Amino acid sequence: MTRGYSARAGVTAECDASGRTRLTRLRSDGPLALRETPDAVYLVGAAAGPLGGDELALDVEVGPGARLAVRSAASTAALPGDGESRFVVRATVGAGGRLDFAPEPTVTVVGSRHRALAVVDLAGDATLRWREELILGRYGERPGAHTSRFDVTVDGVPLLRHELGLDDPVVRASGAVLGTATAVGAVLLAGPGVAAEPYAGEGLAVLPLTGPGVLVTALAGDSAALRRRLAEGEARAKGRARTSPPG
Repeated sequence: MTRGYSARAGVTAECDASGRTRLTRLRSDGPLALRETPDAVYLVGAAAGPLGGDELALDVEVGPGARLAVRSAASTAALPGDGESRFVVRATVGAGGRLDFAPEPTVTVVGSRHRALAVVDLAGDATLRWREELILGRYGERPGAHTSRFDVTVDGVPLLRHELGLDDPVVRASGAVLGTATAVGAVLLAGPGVAAEPYAGEGLAVLPLTGPGVLVTALAGDSAALRRRLAEGEARAKGRARTSPPG
């Protein structure tokens, strides 16, 4: 039986005595390569994938008072292979810490079967910005199967349990779930003082959470329009509502 690739990468950010954030762990593994820049840690794909059968994991730890931004150098393409691929991100943010996690979109390639899981544990006064974007298929192609789940806990109390299931071809083809959209995304803002008025517009929703937190979700016909709608939702959540360009 053919087996996929297994890899686990990790990053730890800690605050030193001077109040400066330093990376005390930056571990790359296989296709998951981490690179430090002055502004963020970038996830760089050292190989194609994930391929079907791959088991990839990323551990993120932000210590008390530390600040960390995580980005990616390019979009991630979930590719077909032997079975289902999995990518699991586990993150913890200590007291007074901040994590800004916003990689480029994941693209579900035709024939692929991919499962994404994110589990985040926050201290009571930690802050979080987490953006996820999904593109359903490459241009002119049908999408692959995709399932994602996002679990966030604050001081041991659930803040968010969010799941998107697009593993059934009937569901993916149905207009009842995503309509004609080929791009879907969400931004979670969490932490002390985070609040917003509920909002629902074309392809965009802003939902206040108890915790506190705000969940922004959006649908669009392409990645550029999706990014604009998510930015509009964030602006509304931060009290800086603006008018987005059409799309």
